Amino acid sequence: MNKRILTEIWIYPVKSLGGIRLKSSQVMGKGLRYDRRWMLVDENNMFMTQRICHSMALFKLSFVENGFKIQFKTDSHILPLHHQVIDTPLDVQVWDDRMKAFEVSEESSRWFSERLGLNCKLVFFPEENQRLIDEKFRVNNEQVSLADAYPLLVVGQSSLNDLNERLEDPVPMNRFRPNLVFTGGEAFEEDQWKDFTVGSNRFVGIKPCARCILTTINQDTAEKGREPLLTLSNYRKRDSKIYFGLNSVPVDQNEIKEGDEIIFK
Repeated sequence: MNKRILTEIWIYPVKSLGGIRLKSSQVMGKGLRYDRRWMLVDENNMFMTQRICHSMALFKLSFVENGFKIQFKTDSHILPLHHQVIDTPLDVQVWDDRMKAFEVSEESSRWFSERLGLNCKLVFFPEENQRLIDEKFRVNNEQVSLADAYPLLVVGQSSLNDLNERLEDPVPMNRFRPNLVFTGGEAFEEDQWKDFTVGSNRFVGIKPCARCILTTINQDTAEKGREPLLTLSNYRKRDSKIYFGLNSVPVDQNEIKEGDEIIFK
């Protein structure tokens, strides 16, 4: 029997910046712990991403004691896991959702602003603050952090292999910013997953993930190209959208780890 095995776990603490690969992670209601609990907003408190600001790809994150190290070229900034915030809440926006968040500090905002060459703020979204997912796809009134729409993204390695066999220049998995990567099974079988478990943690597959131009940005150079969207559009397009990966929500809040078997119905 071809087992499905969880082989990679990723979090992206600051939305649209670099990810961190983990050996294990605590699943929480809004997704994996620390995943997209911070983000950059512009002068209108609108979320910022690599779609517009490609150079955000150049900010790389890693864990340090009691925090994250954010590296940009030769500069770095420490973001503590447990930090104070500026008390006045901000009304921030991710797509059509508006929510309350807090600026981390003037120092952090200034550091990002100077390196991006524009005025922005680093904001934090507390765990207790509400942001419900689209009501059409709720299973049990699930919430999401500052991700685009859903708590978790699952991608099969077989799906990426299938794509790369069609590309002149293969792309790495980081173009798709998954949370969970698994081996085994057929290409794109995750599209059909509904109820599945990773180790002891149950999840529900919500819908395939529609992809955007962010997938065309090289995560090492911040350069934008045409692939892989151009090739995906030839065989993964329907209803004017291009799909790759599965949006999902957690049912349980247990720890998951690399090597866990994935069982689906």
